[in-house]
Amino acid sequence: MSTMMFFFVPTVIFLTVVAPMWLLLHYWTRARFNKGMSGDERQQLEETLALAERLEQRVQTLETILDNEHAGWRTSRDDERPRPH
Repeated sequence: MSTMMFFFVPTVIFLTVVAPMWLLLHYWTRARFNKGMSGDERQQLEETLALAERLEQRVQTLETILDNEHAGWRTSRDDERPRPH
C-alpha cells in the first residue's frame, strides 16, 4: 500500500499542477509564435521597402539635378510660399 501511495501522490500533484501549467505555457508560446507575419506579408513588406528605397534614390537624383541646374530652387520655392501671420 505504501508503494502505491508513493506513486499516486506525485502523479496527482503532477496532473493537477504541472500538466495544466505545461499545456498553458505550451499553447501560449505557440500562439505568440504564430502571431508573426505570414510569408506573403513578409514578401509584400520586402517589396514595399525595396520600392521605397528606389523612390528615395530617385528623389535624391532629382534634387542633385535641380541643385546643378537651378541653384536656388530650394529658397525660391520657400520665398513664393505665403507666410502665416
